[in-house]
Amino acid sequence: MYIGRFAPSPTGLLHIGSLLTALASYADARAAGGRWLVRMEDLDPPREMPGAAAHILRTLEAFGFEWDGEVAYQSRRHHLYRAALQSLQQSGLAYPCYCSRKQWHAQARQGVDGFVYNGVCARLAAPPPEAAGRVPAWRLRVPDETIAFTDGIVGHYAQNLARDIGDFVLLRTDGLWAYQLAVVADDAEQGITHIVRGQDLLVSTPRQIWLQRCLGFPTTHYAHLPLLTNAEGQKWSKQTLAPALDLQRKEALLRQVMGYLKLPPAPAVDKPQELLNWAVQHWQLQAVPTRPIVAEAAVDKAT
Repeated sequence: MYIGRFAPSPTGLLHIGSLLTALASYADARAAGGRWLVRMEDLDPPREMPGAAAHILRTLEAFGFEWDGEVAYQSRRHHLYRAALQSLQQSGLAYPCYCSRKQWHAQARQGVDGFVYNGVCARLAAPPPEAAGRVPAWRLRVPDETIAFTDGIVGHYAQNLARDIGDFVLLRTDGLWAYQLAVVADDAEQGITHIVRGQDLLVSTPRQIWLQRCLGFPTTHYAHLPLLTNAEGQKWSKQTLAPALDLQRKEALLRQVMGYLKLPPAPAVDKPQELLNWAVQHWQLQAVPTRPIVAEAAVDKAT
């Protein structure tokens, strides 16, 4: 069975880019006769907005979305992440890193998603004397080989993890779980088979596939949606001050993102759920554009 999911982070309210992802993941799941889950990725308390999680769920309901089962909260699933890390530690794939960010950045080169860790701590037999009393981060060893997959929208995508990424963090020194580990453990535990999300996360996918292999989890099917950008090419997000969805304009906003996804114009409707039904009935993943969509003017109208 197809099992998909929508996984917002409560660091802010849903915006037009969030609605695009929610609609596409929902339509892809329902068109396949599958389940659609909602998971709240609330693993970074210092960055969370008070009340955002509840507001996100109310917004989804207002737009007509209906999810299957209970909402999952990452903040209640630490046992999954501990078990995954312990498995990687026992197999020798995870190791403690005592480097400060300043230290290793000074000797690192730029990769496809920030600096590439040079692997200093991977070669240590014991903690260095200067690290006495310091809490380590935990990193995952990556292979010097290409991890490739076929994305449902982008097509072929590949990375050499050793060259492009380096050994990456699973558990931070402040005790917070890294996104890569948490999302892989969650998707496996929830039985997720298909992931439809934004292209800003495309660069993370080879790391997640490697983690799935290391943990003995099945590899999911991926489809990465085009990003909505402003005129400067910046992704519409909380950081670029994308306005929260206007609940007085639900139909107009749904029609807007349906147009971005190349769905045919829907007839007049009485409620948002009817637009979602139309999207499911006419959904074609292969019609979704691959390139970013400039949406500044349309977003401005929604404020």
